[in-house]
Amino acid sequence: MRLEFLIIDPQNDFSDTPGAALPVPGAGADAERLARLLDRLGDHIAAIHVTLDTHQLVDISHPIFWRDSHGQPPSPFTQITVADMEHEIWQPLKAEHRARALDYVRALRDHGRYTLTIWPPHCLVGTWGHNVIPVVAAALQRWEEAGFARVNYVTKGYNPWTEHYSAVQADVPDPTDPGTQINTRLIRALKNADVVALSGQALSHCVAHTVRDIADHLGPESIGKLVLIEDTSSPVPGFEALARQFLSDMRQRGMKTAKAAEFHP
Repeated sequence: MRLEFLIIDPQNDFSDTPGAALPVPGAGADAERLARLLDRLGDHIAAIHVTLDTHQLVDISHPIFWRDSHGQPPSPFTQITVADMEHEIWQPLKAEHRARALDYVRALRDHGRYTLTIWPPHCLVGTWGHNVIPVVAAALQRWEEAGFARVNYVTKGYNPWTEHYSAVQADVPDPTDPGTQINTRLIRALKNADVVALSGQALSHCVAHTVRDIADHLGPESIGKLVLIEDTSSPVPGFEALARQFLSDMRQRGMKTAKAAEFHP
């Protein structure tokens, strides 16, 4: 039996450590449980995939990109709709970016994705927040050393023109950037697994989007091999309903769930 782990964005900026840009309550305890699980299963794990949310400051989902009619940037968690842009409630700082930004929020609406949400700048390349939470990073290194193996790190989110909650593809893929399009390499790898243990942050957003997209690409016959380790993932505050809906939807589709201490593939 081939067991693989997919750990989504286990990064400092999503921890509940002081200084985290987008703290997820419970993420520290989640990380401790995940690290113990990785150590316990050890050489039974054939592969580990870790996604890394990866941004720079200038990004369509960061405050720096936008201004209101008074020249002020939006506060974090502001949502920007097509109507907001059409009525000039919010406009890009750079006038030359308006047409592309309007196309983007229209595409989000038309594709039924999230409304554009402005987030605190987070997981910026080269910063502490981009790094893996230390207790998980140490467990990953122990696994690599014991098995002379390499964790498969998958970056996402670097393109400034689109949100990239899912590790499989951006919310609105950029036709000029292969990094925003379907990650066929990751999908092929997961197809070879008999069991895929899922973990990471945050349950309401990047975990939910990634797992839904994986299920869509693996097909109904393979969803049963997905197991969410439910006490190693928590929602963004205020978005708990999204997390509950995700769990309900995916359980109905055949995804399994388990507690870290009880998971035995």
